[in-house]
Amino acid sequence: MKNIENTTGTTEYKELNSLDFFKEKSENLENENQLLKHTVEEQDAKIKWYEEQFRLSQDKKFGSSSEKISSEQLSIFNEAEKESQKESVEPDIEEITYKRKKSKTKRRKTYEDLEVEEIYYELSKEEQICPKCGNELHEMKIEIRKELIVIPAQVKIRHHKKQVYACRTCDPQKELVVQL
Repeated sequence: MKNIENTTGTTEYKELNSLDFFKEKSENLENENQLLKHTVEEQDAKIKWYEEQFRLSQDKKFGSSSEKISSEQLSIFNEAEKESQKESVEPDIEEITYKRKKSKTKRRKTYEDLEVEEIYYELSKEEQICPKCGNELHEMKIEIRKELIVIPAQVKIRHHKKQVYACRTCDPQKELVVQL
């Protein structure tokens, strides 16, 4: 106990436990607290500013590229319109439905009403002989190639008909077919 009594009676102990010392200490703590609060407020303001800058850069980089106006901006200019706008009655919308006949495309047209010019190509009697066996060639079929001729102010169709000949004796072998 002597130790405790010796320490409580010293001047050092009295200075540490005096009222002035505690007032001084509390003022220092309050000043430090105010300084820390002010620092926190400044940092919060900086963080909000940086977040806003980040959001704006993201909107600029990844946002829509069209010239759209946000609804916040439009609300500024709509005040006068909202107050002066009177409710008007919309007229009834009449729906009209009908069917149209589709016109034929050029591919589907048959050109039946046009003039037809036919040109025949056939071999002479001397040429209708098989060069291999010397027998007479017979008419196997007629090939038709259609050609559309457009002459200014005149349109007509020209059919090119070509006779194809084959030899009856050589025909089973199908080696020779004479065409013009």
